[in-house]
Amino acid sequence: MSELPELIQALLDPQSYPEPPKRVELIQTQISYVFIAGDLVYKVKKPVDMGFLDYSTLEKRLTLCIKELELNRRLCPDAYLEVVPVTSEGGKIVMDGRGDVKEYAVKMRRLPQEAMMDYLLPQNKVTPDMLIKVAKKLVVFHRSTATGEIISDFGTLEAVTRITLEDNFGQTAKYVGTVIPPDKYNYLKERTGNFLEKNAPLFQKRVADGRIRDCHGDLHAAHICFTDGICIYDCIEFNDSLRYTDVAAEVAFLAMDLDHYGRSDLSYSFIDSYVRESGDEELKELLSFYKCYRAYVRAKVGCFQYADPYIKAEEKEKILENTLSYVKLAESYTENK
Repeated sequence: MSELPELIQALLDPQSYPEPPKRVELIQTQISYVFIAGDLVYKVKKPVDMGFLDYSTLEKRLTLCIKELELNRRLCPDAYLEVVPVTSEGGKIVMDGRGDVKEYAVKMRRLPQEAMMDYLLPQNKVTPDMLIKVAKKLVVFHRSTATGEIISDFGTLEAVTRITLEDNFGQTAKYVGTVIPPDKYNYLKERTGNFLEKNAPLFQKRVADGRIRDCHGDLHAAHICFTDGICIYDCIEFNDSLRYTDVAAEVAFLAMDLDHYGRSDLSYSFIDSYVRESGDEELKELLSFYKCYRAYVRAKVGCFQYADPYIKAEEKEKILENTLSYVKLAESYTENK
């Protein structure tokens, strides 16, 4: 494991915070450092440029911190508090300080881990009624969130081809043979292309019907908390094209994740409720395609994590296993494509 950057190490010190917690816990994603400090959480973006996202400069990270705050308040208004600076004061790194700005963080209220869907699922504590409530919340959200010509353009056949075929497989090409088996990669890429070619009129109709919306973009179990209602958090702020999507792709993401947990029964409850509430029967024609796409997106994220030099070797073994499980799941959806 590579050494953590000096600033990140400094933020592990409880005395670096305005109200020092007893301890600070660090959780890493492929693009962020997340500091859990008592009842608060601070997320600092890694200075990386992965092509599909660009956090390479302090100015860009500030802009995207502000955007993350605004977008996530749509579905989780009480948890997202403000954007704060990370400063240097007298040689000491301080969160939300007044000195020379070194970094920025999104400050959030800590959500209870025991109320997270990904925590509840392995304990068999998620019920069909809970998924029905999630579906109803999403239907209201999708009806109210932004659309228009610019957003709808991301639902055209050309745009969907770029996102699901060219970008998705292009960004994982370098991991073929080391993470993703070559035969699986080639098969999934071919099947994706075939579906797109055969269903051009369907994508055109979805655009005409206003089904392309500014969605959450990263809707899976780990981002849903059943506390004081339902909080759906951590939406994608770094790439509009991953949020500007068919609502079918949004529904497919959570449905796929439930399948991955071995709870296809809950997946069906969620889908049926969404279709019933929205009246969008046509959505079902796209579910297998978008489930396959979303499963492969999760595999792509796993590839990025596997290549992260700051993640421990023992953690990477688990990441590899999980990544391959998503590849297998993606393949299972092609039977209906």
